[in-house]
Amino acid sequence: MPSSLPGSQVPHPTLDAVDLVDRTLRDEGTSSSAPVLEEGDTDPWALSQLKDTSQPWKELSVAGRLRRVASSVFKACGLLGSLYFFICSLDVLSSAFQLLGSKMAGDIFKDNVVLSNPVAGLVIGVLVTALVQSSSTSSSIVVSMVAAKLLTVRASVPIIMGVNVGTSITSTLVSMAQSGDRDEFQRAFSGSAVHGIFNWLTVLVLLPLESATALLERLSELALGAASLSPGAQAPDILKVLTKPLTHLIVQLDSDVIMSSATGNATNRSLIKRWCGTTGQPTRENSSNCGAFGPCMERNSTAPVDRLPCRHLFAGTELTDLAVGCILLAGSLLVLCGCLVLIVKLLNSVLRGRVARAVRTVINADFPFPLGWLGGYLALLAGAGLTFALQSSSVFTAAIVPLMGVGVISLDRAYPLLLGSNIGTTTTALLAALASPADRMLSALQVALIHFFFNLAGILLWYLVPALRLPIPLARHFGEVTARYRWVAGVYLLLGFLLLPLAAFGLSLAGGTVLAAVGGPLVGLVLLVILVTVLQRHRPAWLPARLRSWAWLPLWLHSLEPWDRLVTRCCPCNVCSPPKATTKEAHCYRNPEVLASQQL
Repeated sequence: MPSSLPGSQVPHPTLDAVDLVDRTLRDEGTSSSAPVLEEGDTDPWALSQLKDTSQPWKELSVAGRLRRVASSVFKACGLLGSLYFFICSLDVLSSAFQLLGSKMAGDIFKDNVVLSNPVAGLVIGVLVTALVQSSSTSSSIVVSMVAAKLLTVRASVPIIMGVNVGTSITSTLVSMAQSGDRDEFQRAFSGSAVHGIFNWLTVLVLLPLESATALLERLSELALGAASLSPGAQAPDILKVLTKPLTHLIVQLDSDVIMSSATGNATNRSLIKRWCGTTGQPTRENSSNCGAFGPCMERNSTAPVDRLPCRHLFAGTELTDLAVGCILLAGSLLVLCGCLVLIVKLLNSVLRGRVARAVRTVINADFPFPLGWLGGYLALLAGAGLTFALQSSSVFTAAIVPLMGVGVISLDRAYPLLLGSNIGTTTTALLAALASPADRMLSALQVALIHFFFNLAGILLWYLVPALRLPIPLARHFGEVTARYRWVAGVYLLLGFLLLPLAAFGLSLAGGTVLAAVGGPLVGLVLLVILVTVLQRHRPAWLPARLRSWAWLPLWLHSLEPWDRLVTRCCPCNVCSPPKATTKEAHCYRNPEVLASQQL
């Protein structure tokens, strides 16, 4: 094709060329890792959707400037208020999941025969963290059991790995609230998926290595032996100070009930806290006689004591924990989704034009050569520091996902931020372990160190060498598929955090032999399919002619289109249909430049 034509005219593509591009794009489908241009598609990571269409400041009158300032202040207050209620709803959501599944989690932890199987321990860590929606609660249960000699340190290592995997479910749930816009959903889901993919890849490498060599256990023992330890102060809890005035008016839970269930001290008490304080004369007694509403004589404690009732919404309720948990779950999800939608709308309104470009430039900035590698490591440290300050990795990751959805943070920058949050939550556990009682401090510290070394090893594996940052392209491709088929997100949640862990847990109950006989061939088949798919894309000549394509298989085995038609027909009101593309349409068949750029 000549580089230029007289009169600067661009030739219109022939019908055959257009048909060839159409067939090429249609045949590639989702098998290509590179994004393809379809009608209505744009680059989902571009900042073009944040153009400033408002009138310039210099052209505004005095009244117009006052209105804009008032509008900006109102938007800032709305953004901060929405963020506050969003964080509070996450706290209430965690309480709801604890009410629904905490005692079940304690019962699961008590089966030491099952916990001796590393795969079962990993699955239990995932399930329990998904049930209680709190990695801190799950880790505290493990620490209590190790300190009480009900669980060995070696058996706790796979559980800690599962806890690390299970905590990524929160960001996935948050990303699904942005499924209304295709580009936003792709960016947000890619950001949540990169966290889960990193955790799973780290587990796939370190779990067999730990089972064979006990590497993390030995490293934690060496670190404890080399350090001179003394009890320290409790870790700062900045976020709880801000959210406690509101969340404690809704519900308060007694965490000792969960610990008692896990450590074998069976109790039928409700998890909802009814008594929040005592008042009375400090006299010593050695009896236990607590009435329903009158004075209480507690063993080896101050007595008589008048108990002060808690002042929250469910303090004197007659409802069961299950009923209260369902009410809180529905209410917190409603508030969480509402706040998230409002946050995204306000961010889209505020982050426009020069402001958006400035924010994105600062967050995604790289140092000049030869220090370009330093930006990612500074982001990693920033993620660790912010998570330590917030005292919650779930809140930090849930706040990153909407920013990725509106296009402010790129996936390459969010990746080290999320890895830093993994490190930040382990440093919090280390400080909390130093504040534990002297008889439990060493056990608590060893479990916290195992958690720290696990995340550090994951960073060394999947971030230190740029060529090995596999979670980024995998998450980007996964986000493209999920943006095209929204129902894939729900299937990922059900399979990755519920059905597959439950299946593995059920097989582990039958014994390690049954688990290996059933799970081994399935894992081998999956690895073989992955290997053949990679060779099909990069080295097809190495494969037999039959295996150079999956076209010989039935369509439903190598394409999501038949499944998409089935799910779309089953879903009411087109809930599962692909989200509408944004108004920024790129009609590639009408644009000769785009057409010419395609590799025919």
